[in-house]
Formats: sequence, C-alpha cells, structure tokens
Amino acid sequence: MSRSLAFVLLAWVGRLHAEPVFTFDFSGTPGPYTVEQWRKDWPGCEYEDGLAEGHGELVMRENKPWLRVLYPQGSFGADKGGAGWRFAFGEHEAAELRYEVRFDEQFDFVKGGKLPGLCGGPKTITGGDAVNGLDGFSARVMWRKDGRGQAYVYHMHQPSKYGDEFDFPDDFRFTPGKATTIRIQVEMNAAGKKNGQLRVWAGERLMVEKTDLQWRKGTTYGVDSVLFNTFHGGSDASWAPPRDVWAEFSGFQVRVLR
Repeated sequence: MSRSLAFVLLAWVGRLHAEPVFTFDFSGTPGPYTVEQWRKDWPGCEYEDGLAEGHGELVMRENKPWLRVLYPQGSFGADKGGAGWRFAFGEHEAAELRYEVRFDEQFDFVKGGKLPGLCGGPKTITGGDAVNGLDGFSARVMWRKDGRGQAYVYHMHQPSKYGDEFDFPDDFRFTPGKATTIRIQVEMNAAGKKNGQLRVWAGERLMVEKTDLQWRKGTTYGVDSVLFNTFHGGSDASWAPPRDVWAEFSGFQVRVLR
C-alpha cells in the first residue's frame, strides 16, 4: 500500500543507534500527476515547477510507482521543461539522498541537463546565484552529452558563477532504458573550514569524492532539503531536445548521517 511519506527506522551496521530513513513515494492512479497529488506526497513545499504545466505522469513499472517527467521539444531551463521543487526534511550536519532514474529509450541528452540532489540554507541556490556562505548551497547531478555524468555543485569557492562541475569517470554512461541508482552524500564543513564533503555514486560505484568544500561560513544552516530539479540546460536553445523526451524517477530516500 503506497504511503505519501513514510518514516522508517532502520539499524545501520557500525552505528550505535537506528537512523531515520525518509522514504518518498509517488502515489495515486497511473495517469497525469497533478499538483494536488504532489502536495499530498511531498507536503510543505513552497513552490513547484512543471506539474501544473502537465510535465508529470505516474506510471507503474516493476510493481512500483515512477514519476515520468516530460522534457518538451525545444524546452530548456527550469521554467520551460521538466519539473522541480524543494522538500525540507530538517536541518542536519550530514545526509544522503538515494533515488533511481531511467531515461527513455530514445532520450536525447543534447549538451546536458539537471537531476535531483540535496541543498541547504534559507535560499535555493541555483541558476548563477552567488554563494556567500550565508544563503545556502546545492549539490545536484547532471547528465551531459552522450550520457556522461557529473556532480554539479554550488559552494563558496567555485571557479565559475554557474557552479562547479566534477566529472564522473570517462567510461561512465547513463544508458537509455536502463535504471541507474544515484546516491548523493553531503557533509557540512566546520565553521570557517574547507572540510565539507561530497560523494556521489552511480549504482555501487563511487563517481565523485571531494573532502575540501566549504558549504557555509559559520554553522547557521545545514543540509536540509531534497532539491528535485530536472530539465535540459543550460540557458539557451542549444541545450534543448529536438523532440519530446522523458525520464522516470522512483525510490527516493533520505538517510540522516548526523
């Protein structure tokens, strides 16, 4: 029986206490995934993009629900294609997000696009926002040309206005039609230190590991939200798909590490 939001306590080997795992389901009957259903499944979000425009569809595959997100022909950027929202799960010093993504068999990766990740702070830092250590950070995944992958991160010492890019190994490819499990782990830095951590896995393989990041100046915020954020782009039409394509998402879990 599907639950909109289940809080499950699991024992983790090597820890003295059970740790909460937040499991997020997409519920309802197969068909259009409405804003009303999304509000039940992901309560408390301050905004959503894409669902009101009809970009979401609930499908059943392998006896579990998947959210199919449409990237319309010619669309790029968060306000034109895909879908997005921010779901707060409480402030923590370290957390891990896990989910599955499957691109359709004819998916056109073009130049790249965004996939969900983690974020924290009073503002949602994306789209060239300044990272001053007081407003927040974000850590997402991107698909790139030919199905390559990378971590796409907004942190205090990024070299570019538009985030930092940490490539997956050269031999990695997202395979259209095949589900990939993504895990993103963020650990906050100590006040004034560049010792924040980021790890990203695809399947069981560690793709990115960084241990010298500064997410914040002090300790006024932590990692606190799932940033569901997916679209082609990039900020111009050279990123846009030449035809309608979609990706499916399922199995969202957050594990609080400390």
